[in-house]
Amino acid sequence: MARILLAEDDDSIRVFLARALRRAGHDVCALGDGETALSWASNHPIDLLLADVVMPGLDGIELARRASDMHPLLRVIFITGFAAVALGEAESLPRDAAVLAKPFHLRQLVGEIERFLAA
Repeated sequence: MARILLAEDDDSIRVFLARALRRAGHDVCALGDGETALSWASNHPIDLLLADVVMPGLDGIELARRASDMHPLLRVIFITGFAAVALGEAESLPRDAAVLAKPFHLRQLVGEIERFLAA
C-alpha cells in the first residue's frame, strides 16, 4: 500500500481515480488544486504524487518540485492531456518523474504506479 497524493482539478477525474486507487489498496488524499496539495504535503508523509500538469494557480510541475524538496524520496507521476508540454520541460521535472498522457486506461495507471513503487 502506498500513500498517494492526487492533485487533479477536474472533479470527475479526481473522484474516479481516487476511488480506483483506494480499491487497489492505496491510501489516497485527493485534492483539487496545487496550493492545497502542497499545503497537505507539508504536513503528511507521501510515497507518490500523482499530479495533473495543467491546473490553475500552482501547476503540477511546480507542485512536484516543491513537494520533492519536502520529501526527497517522493516518486512523481504526471497525468496530462498536454504531454508535449510536460515533455518539453523534461529538464525541469523532478528526478525520475513519469508522464502518463490522457486518456489512459485505469489498468495502465495502476500498473505504472505498482512498477514505479517497486523500483
